[in-house]
Amino acid sequence: MLAGTPIGDVGDAPPRLLTELAGADVVAAEDTRRLRRLTQALGVAPTGRVVSYFEGNEVARTPELVEALRGGARVLLVTDAGMPSVSDPGYRLVDAAVAAGIRVTAVPGPSAVLTALALSGLPVDRFTFEGFLPRKAGDRARQLATVAAEPRTMVFFEAPHRIAETLAAMAEAFGGDRPGAVCRELTKTYEEVRRGPLAELAAWAADGVKGEITVVVAGAPPAAPEEFGPAELARRVAVREEAGERRKEAIAAVAADLGLPKREVFDAVVAAKNAG
Repeated sequence: MLAGTPIGDVGDAPPRLLTELAGADVVAAEDTRRLRRLTQALGVAPTGRVVSYFEGNEVARTPELVEALRGGARVLLVTDAGMPSVSDPGYRLVDAAVAAGIRVTAVPGPSAVLTALALSGLPVDRFTFEGFLPRKAGDRARQLATVAAEPRTMVFFEAPHRIAETLAAMAEAFGGDRPGAVCRELTKTYEEVRRGPLAELAAWAADGVKGEITVVVAGAPPAAPEEFGPAELARRVAVREEAGERRKEAIAAVAADLGLPKREVFDAVVAAKNAG
């Protein structure tokens, strides 16, 4: 069983979480020390065996937990905050349990993804969750280039020491005017939601941002092909080239994104090069 845990305020813990923590035969936790603090705050004491289950040992520990499940044990998986498997350990165990014909269920709980999305002020009818972006600048730029034309609202996780450069990279890839929201310390004492164009958010973050962070970015606005002039077409190709794509591939991708002939995008690139 997967169980969602509070993303900040322990008062958000669902009642079933306490019941399952007390009754599970095995509690697999991303961080056993954080689990201990949580159970103390909730006033519940696990009676089953507590084991660690994190990125470094989940491959090795998954077969052990599946065997426990096969033997009839009630196994509860919790992570540090939010729902297991969502940018946290859990997928491997669910996949292995399903393959073994074992029933998997969940205790719903708080979600930083949905909380940030709801507070962002951006469209919520359709969205994508992109998780953490790559740490290296080039890899990050390439990843952002692949979603630059995504029409749905996008949700990202990011570490505080990387948020400034990530927002700057988003402004470069999506355009500085693209609306976004930086949600930090959700449900905690110093909760803050900063909304605005990506360029402004990047400038704000340059002074340093602390806490757990979720970023929400508006999807690409719909636009008729004629709204994109040669300069904009050349800029989009340049962003993809800087991210590591070959010019031919970048031109094809931009043309496909905007529904334009590749020749039109190619001519825009040539014109920009000659003008420079």
